[in-house]
Amino acid sequence: MAQAESGHPRIRSFVLRAGRVGGGQARALAELGPRFVLPYQTSVLDLDGVFGRAAADSHPVPKILEIGFGMGEGMADIASAHPQHDYLGVEVHTPGVGALLKQLGERELGNVRIIQHDAVEVLNRMIAPASLTGVHIFFPDPWHKTRHHKRRLIQPPLVRLLADRIQPGGYLHLATDWEDYAIQMLDVLSAEPMLANTATDYAPRPDTRPLTKFEARGLRLGHGVWDLLFKRR
Repeated sequence: MAQAESGHPRIRSFVLRAGRVGGGQARALAELGPRFVLPYQTSVLDLDGVFGRAAADSHPVPKILEIGFGMGEGMADIASAHPQHDYLGVEVHTPGVGALLKQLGERELGNVRIIQHDAVEVLNRMIAPASLTGVHIFFPDPWHKTRHHKRRLIQPPLVRLLADRIQPGGYLHLATDWEDYAIQMLDVLSAEPMLANTATDYAPRPDTRPLTKFEARGLRLGHGVWDLLFKRR
């Protein structure tokens, strides 16, 4: 495993898996990618600049980061419901990027940008401290086997980095359908001094997180889902 600058093993936000890019996704990548996909860079992004709109009347436009948006349907739903917010999605899998681009074209959404790169490097290099209104991480890979738990994304170094990039009063919203991962998430977030839980433990699903078809099916089968909603102190 790669070493971070601190000397600790560096957490990756992903594991690459093979996936077929469909025809519609390929067209979206070719036609819409140049507009919506931002190249990875080692300098801090001008978030207002990349979205093409500046703060009006001294009120900054909220900037929400989503890590691992999968096939993008949930992110497109959120962006469509909140056109007054800007959304930056980070995802490494090409089929997911193509699928989200297809959604952006079909829904005529202009408030989403995508970076196809490791989220940890994006956070370290491209996102300024206290520049995000919120961060979403919904249903990250649970790595359900005990020997693989060390590969889970939600670990203290990443949570500390996320908290640093969220502005005071902003939020971190996680969700998982694996109870033991939910317990780990709660422990890790509760131990971060820059964050405060908005609930006693787990939060009710906010209306701002759409119910996916996969999640709805799981709930019908009796599967649990746990939301964690923490605020930046």
